[in-house]
Amino acid sequence: MAKKNLQEEQLKRALADYQNLKKRVESERLEFVKYVLEQFLLKLLPVVDDLEAAEAHIKDQGLTLAVDKLKTILNEEGVKEMNLLNQVFDPKLAECLELAPGKKDQVVSVAQKGYLLNDKVLRPARVKVGKGDL
Repeated sequence: MAKKNLQEEQLKRALADYQNLKKRVESERLEFVKYVLEQFLLKLLPVVDDLEAAEAHIKDQGLTLAVDKLKTILNEEGVKEMNLLNQVFDPKLAECLELAPGKKDQVVSVAQKGYLLNDKVLRPARVKVGKGDL
């Protein structure tokens, strides 16, 4: 009888260990997928920057449609552009490139757009911040 209880306890423990392992492997897999997606998006953002710069100079409707479609896809994947212009500078969201004429501690221009991925900073914006001489 005691041998049967011991075997049953060992079986329960082995099953619990297996379930914990399964949960840990799934959690690590999800973290890896998130990491790979983040790295891919970081490589893609400079392409978005270049396309937006070309769009500003070329004024081609086809290019505008392609850029809009790309932004829609990024948005569907949880990527959101930060709108920091005229906002109070937040070092968690942006890097200050230099102090410029303008309201103190307010973003006066954006040199490079910043993006969030599911409300986490994917790429900080690069901005100029007012030094308070206005």
